[in-house]
Parts: sequence; structure tokens; C-alpha cells
Amino acid sequence: MSIQKQDIRKLNLQQIQDFIVQNGEKAFRAKQIYEWLWSKNAHSFQEMSSLSKDLRSLLEVHFSIQPIRVEEHQKSNDGTIKNAIKLFDDNVVESVLIPTDSRTTACVSSQVGCSLNCDFCATAKLDRMRNLTVAEIVDQVALIDRQSKKDYGIPLSNIVYMGMGEPLLNYNNVVESIRKITTPFPNGLGMSPRRITVSTSGIPKMIKKLADENLRVGLALSLHSAIEEKRNKIMPFSVKFPLEDIMESLQYWYNKTKSRITLEYIIWKDINDTDEDIAALLKFCKKVPVKINLIEYNSIGDNKFLQAPESVTNNYIDTLEREGIIVNVRRSRGKDIDAACGQLANKNKIAVKV
Repeated sequence: MSIQKQDIRKLNLQQIQDFIVQNGEKAFRAKQIYEWLWSKNAHSFQEMSSLSKDLRSLLEVHFSIQPIRVEEHQKSNDGTIKNAIKLFDDNVVESVLIPTDSRTTACVSSQVGCSLNCDFCATAKLDRMRNLTVAEIVDQVALIDRQSKKDYGIPLSNIVYMGMGEPLLNYNNVVESIRKITTPFPNGLGMSPRRITVSTSGIPKMIKKLADENLRVGLALSLHSAIEEKRNKIMPFSVKFPLEDIMESLQYWYNKTKSRITLEYIIWKDINDTDEDIAALLKFCKKVPVKINLIEYNSIGDNKFLQAPESVTNNYIDTLEREGIIVNVRRSRGKDIDAACGQLANKNKIAVKV
């Protein structure tokens, strides 16, 4: 009778140690295995060259490793790379490498599909199939780090949890993936938490919980309107999470972490392009330390959402900066391969419900 194999990356160090000691191996071998899994990102036991053949065979009999694999990868005219990532169950997610002159950023997914219903986002048109595991998230980061070194000659410098899915609805796995990514060698990838940003559409209870984790990462809120009724129309799920509650959670975040929040904000023609919208945003910004990223809109084929004229964007910038608010304009990268913000939708891919 064949042994039912367990995904070894779901075990902690102590559990791996208990297994190998019970099977007559030295305890220190567990640390070597853990290093291969989480620092060297090994995708097979045969890669673990510091282990004996007998130990590798023992692991092969009892455990599996379920790595991600790149089904397709596209490179944009601006250098952005989009990866279609196939998971062990044939579900597909997308992750993106975004290069600049001085750094590279990984945009990673946290769910297959999304359970939210933001009208302007292509990912929201997909059903949420399942949460990604810790290993599947870490694998994306390790993959993009390798791509960054190969294509651009520099290691990955920044990570944003802004890909497919709502990170705070896969809370435990996202938090544990951050711990694995930021744990120093040899037990993790050794990246700085200050270079990681978790983006959320706004779930107050989970924002507070994240603040309590003391992860030292950044927080970004997908806001898009500081007028309750308008926000509820473009992000219908937000009816459950009033702006007053979101603001309370942002204030809690800042008091706990002393980390300024980033507000992500798209300006659409005839939706949030008036002086009233600017005034509401300014009022919102004065309640907690923030900086604003004005994001260029990336069409998903819905004519209801059209990029506002540049004059409107300039009006936002002038008004906010006069009041001392930090404003950055984020031009979209990878639009020609549907890799820009809000465009990740597994075009021509099939997500399989399991």
C-alpha cells in the first residue's frame, strides 16, 4: 500500500526534526532540510546535495514538495515581466516583476481569483477558488528574485502584495509568508520587511490584527474615493466596512507601528473627478499620516471607467500638496501584456475549482 505523502513545507522545523530522529537520523539534519526548503527554495529532494542518498530517499517516500511552475511568461516593452504560474492543482495565478533603473519589485498574488467585487478590477471578475499556501507565495518571490538577477543583474529589492486576491482574506498564510521571506539566512530569504508592502481594499479588523504582528512592513489602502456612497458603488463589498471604521483601523495601525499609510487612488472621468472628491480626500488625509499614490487607470474593457484628464490629476496634486500631503503619480507598467495594476485576470487560462 502506498504512503499518503504530506507536503513537507507544511511542517515546521520541530516537526521535521521529530520525523528524522524517529527514523534514526541526526537532529541537525532537520536544519539542513529546512534551509533547502526556505532559503535555497529547493523544489525536489534530489537537489538537497548536503543530505545522504538514504535520507533523500526517506524524504521522497514520505513527503512531497509542491512547487509552482511558470506556465507562460511575457516581457513588456518597458521590461516588466508577467508570469502565469501553474499551481500543483492546475489552478493558475499571475505575478509580476517590475524593474526600474535602481530596483526591481515583485507583485505577488495571495489568492486564486478574488472574493471581492471591485467593478474596475479584472481579477474581481474571477471566482475565488482558494487561498495560496505559504510556500506558493514564497515561491513567487524566489522566482522573481531569480528573474531579477538573470534579466537585470540585481537581486529583488521590493515586494508588494498587490497581485490577485485580497491579502487580508488569506491572513495567516500571508503573515507566515512574510515571516519566511524576512527570516535571515539560512532559514528564510533574508529580505528586509521595510521593503514589503501589504495592499488591502480595507478590512478594519484585519488591519488592526496585522498591526499587532509587529512585522515592520508597509500598509497600502485601495481607497479611490473618500465619499462613502461613491466608494460603495465602485467597490460594493465596502458597504460592510464604512470609512469611519477603516479610518479607526488606520489610526490604530499608525499608533502601533508609526508607519505612514499609502493610499492608492485612481481618478476616473465623471466618477471621482470633482472638487468635492478632492475635498473629501483631503479631509480623510488629515486624520492620519498618509502619502498618496495616484495610479494611472488600466482599462479592462468597461467603458464606465475612463481615465480622468491630466488636468484633473493636476488639480488633485496641487490641492493636496498645498496642504502638505505627499503625492506620487504612478504610471502603469506592463500594460501591453495586461500586467498593470488591476489587469491580472489569467487571460486564456482556466482556474479549476478543487
